[in-house]
Amino acid sequence: MKFKIISLSLLAAAFIGCSKEKLEPIPQTALSDAVAFSDSARCVQQVQGVYSSLKAGQMLAGRYQVYQDVRGEEFINRTNNAVTAWLTWQFNLTASANEVQNFWAAAYACINRANVVMAGIEGSPISATLKRNLIAEAKVVRATAYFMLLQLYARPFTDGNGARPGVVLRLTPETSAGENNRARSTVGEVYTQIIKDLNEAETELPLTYTNSEHRVTRAHRNTAIALKTRVYLNMGQYGNVITEGNKLVPNAAPWQAASGVANALNASIATVFSNYTNSEMIFSMPFTALDPPGVQNGLGHYYNAAPNGGGEFSLNLDPVGIHANADWRAQDARRNFFVTVGGHVRLNKWPNPANAADWSPVIRYAEVMLNLAEALARNAAGTTVDARALAILNAVRKRSDATIADFAPANKDALVALILTERRIELLGEGFRTSDITRLGGTFPAKGVVGAVAPSANQYIWPISLAELLVNKSCEQNPGY
Repeated sequence: MKFKIISLSLLAAAFIGCSKEKLEPIPQTALSDAVAFSDSARCVQQVQGVYSSLKAGQMLAGRYQVYQDVRGEEFINRTNNAVTAWLTWQFNLTASANEVQNFWAAAYACINRANVVMAGIEGSPISATLKRNLIAEAKVVRATAYFMLLQLYARPFTDGNGARPGVVLRLTPETSAGENNRARSTVGEVYTQIIKDLNEAETELPLTYTNSEHRVTRAHRNTAIALKTRVYLNMGQYGNVITEGNKLVPNAAPWQAASGVANALNASIATVFSNYTNSEMIFSMPFTALDPPGVQNGLGHYYNAAPNGGGEFSLNLDPVGIHANADWRAQDARRNFFVTVGGHVRLNKWPNPANAADWSPVIRYAEVMLNLAEALARNAAGTTVDARALAILNAVRKRSDATIADFAPANKDALVALILTERRIELLGEGFRTSDITRLGGTFPAKGVVGAVAPSANQYIWPISLAELLVNKSCEQNPGY
């Protein structure tokens, strides 16, 4: 009997052991570092997660672009909804406002995820080539997140040549609660890190991908170069814009990159937003009905009227808005992106319900061309009209308005003014207006019931998030908040 009891006890123990393994399996969504970076497939998955954090609802799913654009004069708020950028539109933010805290948190979550993944891949057993490629992709994401933070929370580089307070630089992974106190780096120091990441990424990224979707949704060499033209333009370093732009834009038509992904100016503006893997899209955030940006995050929600959106913003029809600009002719195909609903003119670049199937563009070849054109125009000697800058401008305009006569500006300043207007038309709704005003030290024009905001005003930039200030005693608030 005693033997039987012992035998039954052993059997019970064995049974309990087997049951415990089934009841407490190793979680596949919370892997240890040793497992998460154990092979090439898992390393690629981790980098895809970094992209997912960049396209989060508070980030490039649409909210960042909306915040950037509605601070300018092109749109009028129609809903007075504090959840969907009304406070941003009227320059009435506080450090505790949702968009201020949520965007800051999302950006640093993205940055930390990139830092964690870079460190994990560095110690992984994968091939040296793949390791360099994947780390370079994460660097592009980190650089993009830091650039976005600067556009909202810091004074422009050209105000003090980068000496003003920027944001907090965090370049190492944080995987547990620890020391949070860290002072803000200067604007110049953050831009230096952004350029460092992009320069290193350029040399390590793949030239292209065999998968056509990956050529748009994952960073390649041309992605890093294109982003550098944007960064240097915002720094006012026009010579560097030209150096980078020359890598992608030829001296004359056809307007197509000579190496790497064959990024090019599409023949028709209509095809740019109907086929998201087209050659003009250098980098975009993909979405589907099964992977949506969230109803109040996507671009379609903000600009489309019901039932395809929330109708949050319509075009400003007053003379200050680009819609009323006399130089934007009725024949221009880009006016086909407008639809009038309920007496309001809506931007219809992203027409699908809740942006469910519309991708969010990050950088297009047309922007790179305009970045280069502006830099060439500004760098010209004296009052000279730079011929190449003018040719690029005419190419972008005539792509959408084939019957218009070529521009013939009288001098350098007139050419720059034409290029700045073209940016407002071509990039409308894609997240550029704030940067294009602040990098030049301009005033935000009055719009609707909102008065003008001068560069000297505290509201010119956002306050630092209250959530950051509560845990980081070394981080200083922006003046006036």
